[in-house]
Amino acid sequence: MQVILLERVAKLGQMGDVVDVKPGFARNYLLLQGKALTASKENIASFEAQKAQLEARNLESKKEAEALADRLGGQQFVVIRQASDGGNLYGSVTTRDAADVATAEGFSIDRKQILIRTPIKELGLHEIEVHLHPEVMVTVTLNVARSPEEAELQESGKSIQELAAEEEAQAEFEVSQLFDDIGSAASDDDDAPSAPATAAEGDDD
Repeated sequence: MQVILLERVAKLGQMGDVVDVKPGFARNYLLLQGKALTASKENIASFEAQKAQLEARNLESKKEAEALADRLGGQQFVVIRQASDGGNLYGSVTTRDAADVATAEGFSIDRKQILIRTPIKELGLHEIEVHLHPEVMVTVTLNVARSPEEAELQESGKSIQELAAEEEAQAEFEVSQLFDDIGSAASDDDDAPSAPATAAEGDDD
């Protein structure tokens, strides 16, 4: 099926290009999202008549996207989730979750603009893509943690596995110290002088 693109579409072409695509992709995405029109003579003629206006509108929206990209790029957003001791989430972090935390921080982002290439199913720092415009994309980081305190530690560069190992080592150290203290106390008891024997009652004359 042939369509004419109304904006740049990654891996397909630029605004005004007539391209061949699968009918399902055209109907369910390109036409539905207003990114293309069927390449009929009427639509091609209509596009040519509006081309200058569409290009001007595209340039304006690109400038707005670039301004937002300057503020958004490199940002880190905290997502609080429940997880196992090993760091596995009970569920996964979705594009809607990412859009919600970014919007809460003052960035107006739609979940359809977000791309999570690898499912987020564990605690830690995860990079995701935000496509603000067909020609403008930035990367942000989701700091997925069980608490704000844990998020701060992860931001400093420690993984949940390292934190768990440190806690385990600390617990083992405290236990060993406890046994050392008990052993030391028992040793002190052994070294203590014996109590003097009491004089036998009723000495013989």
